[in-house]
Amino acid sequence: MRIALIHALKHSIVPIEEAFSRLWPEARLANLLDDSLSADLARAGRLTPAMTERFLTLSRYARQCGADGILFTCSAFGPCIEACARDLAPIPVLKPNEAMIEEALALAGPTARIGLMATFAPTLSSMPPEFAVAAPNATLVPCLASAALTALDRGDFAEHDRQAAIAAEALKDCDVIALAQFSLARAASVVAEATGKPVLTTPDSAVRKLQRLLIQKKAA
Repeated sequence: MRIALIHALKHSIVPIEEAFSRLWPEARLANLLDDSLSADLARAGRLTPAMTERFLTLSRYARQCGADGILFTCSAFGPCIEACARDLAPIPVLKPNEAMIEEALALAGPTARIGLMATFAPTLSSMPPEFAVAAPNATLVPCLASAALTALDRGDFAEHDRQAAIAAEALKDCDVIALAQFSLARAASVVAEATGKPVLTTPDSAVRKLQRLLIQKKAA
């Protein structure tokens, strides 16, 4: 199976490749990166039609290259990804968080108190509606760890993890913690240690769902 991974942050590449290597090593990966998307979103403060068109261009290119499935890895572009899923159907096109949301609800129940940690601020605007659709009775507790992303941008991985653990202190009363950025996956163990709560990551959840969908599609 050929899987196209489309990124708006360069930090997402390593964690998703690591997840595939552990959970689905047979998959053939193709990375597409446009890190100007995240910068443009931060500057504009909102999603624009032009951004959706750029996402459609990337996803159509991935399909032309023979992708059996597409996984987007930036959490802040949900509506753009939904447009790509409609355009490319029936090819599986996954938003980065949808599998993690499903796993969080399966683990903690539909009325769970879910901690949502992000390092990229726009994610905390775009992702709560996804939770609201999937679990209208759940309570979402947003948590921004912007200092972690600042540390990651300068290559200080230890400080990134430390800042994530510090931010996670605010989520100790949650039933489960969801790490919204792919780049946050590396901090899962320290967040779990700081809170004593189960922690889910987008890369692992996404790989499991994409593998399941494509195996089912192949068997049909």
